[in-house]
Amino acid sequence: EMKVEITMRKNASLKLVEKAVKGNREAFGELIMMHQEYLYKLAYMYTKNEQDALDAVQECAMRAMISMDKLRVPAYFRTWITRILINSIYQEHKKRKNSVLFGEYDEAAPEQPVSIEEKADLYDAIDLLPPAWKTVVILQYFQGMKIKDIAQVMNIPVGSVKAYLFRAKEALRNQLEERSQDGQDEK
Repeated sequence: EMKVEITMRKNASLKLVEKAVKGNREAFGELIMMHQEYLYKLAYMYTKNEQDALDAVQECAMRAMISMDKLRVPAYFRTWITRILINSIYQEHKKRKNSVLFGEYDEAAPEQPVSIEEKADLYDAIDLLPPAWKTVVILQYFQGMKIKDIAQVMNIPVGSVKAYLFRAKEALRNQLEERSQDGQDEK
């Protein structure tokens, strides 16, 4: 019964995408409403700021509307709009250059309790990663995206996504170990 409902929702979503690609603005508006929360949460993780996240979603929606006719495979709408959002955020970041680019994401709490300090250390460490590594970490661990979907969003091979994830985890492990060593030295 659940599978039937999911399939029906996917079919309805696909029909909306197909209408939007043909220029139907109401269908496009519905699609944006359907993905609004997802886009906002993703933008907030990068911007750490409610207004910047809202601006990024608005910019993304505008860019998506303008280039909607370029979406070749309607089933990949979510992947396509995710790429537009991330590109919008990075372009805005380049303009500002001094702003922070990674926010706290409360709903992604790990199984075991983590102190606020540990969480802050993790977010700070992720912030220091190169942009491509940071993006794969956010998409995989905070958005639950599959590696092949991350590859499509970033327009890179699957092997590169895996390599970035591996390197990012190594870098994070090293940074967090250094921080915990520093913390113990102070006691």
